[in-house]
Amino acid sequence: MRQDSVRVPRARGSAPEAQDLGWDDSLYGRDPGAREPSPGGSGLRRGGPKQRGERGAPRGKRRILRWFATVVSLLILGTAGAGYLYYMHLNGNLGKDDLNLGDSKLDKSSPNAAGQTPLNILLLGSDSRSSKENVRLGGARADRDRKPLADVQMLLHVSADRSNMSVISVPRDTRVTIPKCTDTDDGAVYPEKSATINSSLQNGGPGCSVATWEELTGIPVDHFMMIDFAGVVDMADAVGGVPVCVDNNVYDSKSGLRLRKGESVIKGEQALQWLRTRHGFEDGSDIGRAKAQHMYMNAMVRQLKAGTKLTDPGKLNGLAEAATKALTVDKGLGTVKKLYDLGNDLKRVPTGRITMATMPWVPDPDNAAHIIPKPGDAEKVFSMVRNDTALDGKDKKKAAKKSPKPSDPAAPKAEIPVTVQNGTGTATQAPVTGRAALIADRLSQLGFTQAATDTTPKSRADTTVSYPEESLRGDALAVAKALGLPESAVRHSSSVTGITLVIGADWRDGTAYPKSAGSGGKDDNKAPDSADALNGDDKSACMKVNPANVW
Repeated sequence: MRQDSVRVPRARGSAPEAQDLGWDDSLYGRDPGAREPSPGGSGLRRGGPKQRGERGAPRGKRRILRWFATVVSLLILGTAGAGYLYYMHLNGNLGKDDLNLGDSKLDKSSPNAAGQTPLNILLLGSDSRSSKENVRLGGARADRDRKPLADVQMLLHVSADRSNMSVISVPRDTRVTIPKCTDTDDGAVYPEKSATINSSLQNGGPGCSVATWEELTGIPVDHFMMIDFAGVVDMADAVGGVPVCVDNNVYDSKSGLRLRKGESVIKGEQALQWLRTRHGFEDGSDIGRAKAQHMYMNAMVRQLKAGTKLTDPGKLNGLAEAATKALTVDKGLGTVKKLYDLGNDLKRVPTGRITMATMPWVPDPDNAAHIIPKPGDAEKVFSMVRNDTALDGKDKKKAAKKSPKPSDPAAPKAEIPVTVQNGTGTATQAPVTGRAALIADRLSQLGFTQAATDTTPKSRADTTVSYPEESLRGDALAVAKALGLPESAVRHSSSVTGITLVIGADWRDGTAYPKSAGSGGKDDNKAPDSADALNGDDKSACMKVNPANVW
């Protein structure tokens, strides 16, 4: 269903109140102690769209333009003064689908001590030829009736405190295990298979791509956003062009991209050509294309933060139509207002703390045309995201600080109730039977005689000890120390009521936590070189042109 239940507007022609639009500020775990931006500050005041004629509205529109093309027009709508019926019309334009079509779904990320929660969004670029415009832009008319592939896949991770953002691309040719997925529209069941990750979209829709990412990375996905060819063109037009650089004249006959050496400003269809170019960059593989997409996104962010303007009301309305028709999102993100709130969250991250990276990879030994995750390095990148550690290495100082002593020392072991849960089951592995009981028994032997099991199904990549309030932190540290867990495994969480130990997939056997698991190494706060990380403030980046595509 595309219709959302809403309140009746107060008066004809008036802008709706916040409650009329179904605003939901609890969606993204905002910092409860954050100050509201002033009208002259870097962000909009919360509480709804500005009324017509309110001083500073044009500047408000400019402030919204903070992020990449797929979100840009939707953010503009937050201050465009659209009437209530038009707002509902735009909501109806949005495509909506189920978030996860797999049988196993990961637990959501736990909030930190301030009640803030990390945010993970899967960005998908569909190669659908389902419309005349998509056929014109994408070619391959013979593919018009083919199910689309997700040729662009990026996971956007926003830290709990919104201080940094990491974007990880997985190249389309990566061979992965695509889990069993069930299409909720027609009931079709797609069995588990080994295939390239871009084909996951064909197994019931974007919800199967989400299930595949959770299986591959162990990172819980909160939302997805998917856009097609025509949508990319419309979004790129909105910002008036993005600067890109190539180190030689390039012509890619497959994508149609033709540029001279040096910097060019691209928009519209040429922007789509840049994002689709594969053969013209580096070694002609999808790795070069992923790097080009990172450069484009970084340049887009810099353009928007530098003050890109979009003030023509007619163009805004046309853009709003195109944007909402081009986007498919999960049902939890299925209104313009929720997308607007998401944009406000994203714009809080400074460009200097945005890191674009590619999953470390090696050639697939079973198929030279494919790649697979690089053992060790790929898991390290995924683990950093799971632990809300920035890929840019700038969390080092924060991590190096000596943790303060608990405000309340640990109680005697026999007086500490501990709830033990089995979280060893993930999308890739079945749970290990009896793990919670085994570890609870071990705790009892260590003196924690009030340890007890909880059979509530859990799924956790990393073992954690959570506590609900600062006075219990000492108790949680005592439990972790007894089992050999690193201090980084001890976390404040508002979702637990007492000391709660969840045995993760990193501890599937034995009663002593393995030294090779978890955090604590000297390089834990630095992404491996194989991730090919690019900082959002790097203006010197220039794509290397494939010698076979020089003109």
